Amino acid sequence: MSNQLPQEIAQQLSLPVIVAPMFLISSPKMVIESCKAGLIGSFPLLNARTADELNDWMQQITDALFAAKSQEAEQRIAPWAVNLIVHHTNKRLEADLALIKKHKPPIVITSLGDPQPIVDVVHQYGGIVFADVSTLKHAAKAAQRGVDGLVLVCSGAGGHAGTINPLAFIAEVKKTWKGITILAGSISNGQDILAAKVLGADLAYMGTRFIATTESFAHDDYQRMLIESTLDDLIYTDAISGVKGNYLIPSIRNAGLDPAQLNKKDNVDFSQLNATDAKAWKNIWSAGQGLGTIQHVAPVAQVAVELKQQYKQALDVLQEK
Repeated sequence: MSNQLPQEIAQQLSLPVIVAPMFLISSPKMVIESCKAGLIGSFPLLNARTADELNDWMQQITDALFAAKSQEAEQRIAPWAVNLIVHHTNKRLEADLALIKKHKPPIVITSLGDPQPIVDVVHQYGGIVFADVSTLKHAAKAAQRGVDGLVLVCSGAGGHAGTINPLAFIAEVKKTWKGITILAGSISNGQDILAAKVLGADLAYMGTRFIATTESFAHDDYQRMLIESTLDDLIYTDAISGVKGNYLIPSIRNAGLDPAQLNKKDNVDFSQLNATDAKAWKNIWSAGQGLGTIQHVAPVAQVAVELKQQYKQALDVLQEK
């Protein structure tokens, strides 16, 4: 099993998990409760509608985690992370980067662009940078740009998923990559987390499981649909945002579209900038292929307890063998 995580981070975790940043889903409360449970909490910076709101959110997270550490010195309080779209269409890039400099999140996860300028900023204050990648080409490029970790977005992930099997992807990447490796795609329970570790990942990236939490921004109907759906209710299409991703078929039908008659969206906006215009994400909902194991809505703290129990049980079985 890989163990490239810095000790100061590893010692703060109760499970090797990042609660993945989810557009319009991840809330400051979700980040705080994840970190208090010993899981790395994260959110996309663009979930905050304005830079002023983002400043408030980052301060709220910083203050809450400082207070938690002060009150429970022995408790494992995980570091927090933010997700930054570095594509040129992100009109808030400079403003959000200025807030990263101000609030110094321990981990910054980059998506859709060159992470090098972000690496330079984050390393100056002692943070680390992970880059989302879904192909070997993108993994090699990100590695050359000085990132500390690669998030391998594999087949079956929620949102803009890749197409590579996780077993194949991590094996290929780790032939040359010696940094932190994070595995994403269909990881929904403690057994999956252990499987990611056995494959050589330092961290598991879990998004879909945390849509169905009380701290999530997800609408009740979204959470209900997620729980009631199976693999057969997912479609992998580029008709929603212009980039292929996994979406819930019932939500597509509810939006008045025929899942069998979808055409690729031509106007691709990588930034997903304005939440008020993001109807594809507000009304047409995404999920990963691990949705079949999600059976109820619960607080993040309870989900973390369940994951720890499942992880321990899986580890016990593995050790027995």
